[in-house]
Amino acid sequence: MSVAALTQDRRSIMAVMVETPPPQSIDRFREPPGRFEELCRILEQVDADLPDGYYTEIIGGQVIASPWSQCTYELILDSLIDQLGPHAPEGHRARATPRLFRFPEQSEAYGPDLHITESTTFRTEGIYAPGEALSLVGEVTSPSTAHNDRRKKAEVYGKAGVPVYLLVDVLKELLVVYSEPSPERGYRTLTEAKFGETVHIPAPFDCELDTADWEV
Repeated sequence: MSVAALTQDRRSIMAVMVETPPPQSIDRFREPPGRFEELCRILEQVDADLPDGYYTEIIGGQVIASPWSQCTYELILDSLIDQLGPHAPEGHRARATPRLFRFPEQSEAYGPDLHITESTTFRTEGIYAPGEALSLVGEVTSPSTAHNDRRKKAEVYGKAGVPVYLLVDVLKELLVVYSEPSPERGYRTLTEAKFGETVHIPAPFDCELDTADWEV
């Protein structure tokens, strides 16, 4: 077991990591109350110091490092890209590459498993992309991320106005489709479908999504 420490003046952040982390492990980096921009700066420092196999997000006022998803999740992500890509708004592209999106009004920054955005979104410096550029976002749960995926992220994505949020809950073998975002309530509408069923994805996609081949 190895320990990595990042210390800066009177602010210290300690990261304890296992060299070969189990899929359910998650490490939290706590920061005293402060501005969102300061958290973003700290995330960049922590992210640069992490070993391969982790990614970082800002959730609930904390910089959180989580292990990468299991390889089998790639099959689901590929299916989502293949099916949703042709129905994306003009100029938008589906990707499953790691990318951080900022939601400054809620002091959050997420790295979703799937994101569909305008192709020009990433013509910017730095590691952060604007959350308002998203037309659809998707998260595939794991034991370590399920709570935030089901609750906090659903609220933040909805209040930020992301048109569609897909929660692929592999622990329950369930797809939850959130739509009709509201700045006060998060999402107004959700539809659930068991793996193996076909579910409608609302505007701006307006298509059917087949989950028949989703196995984990």
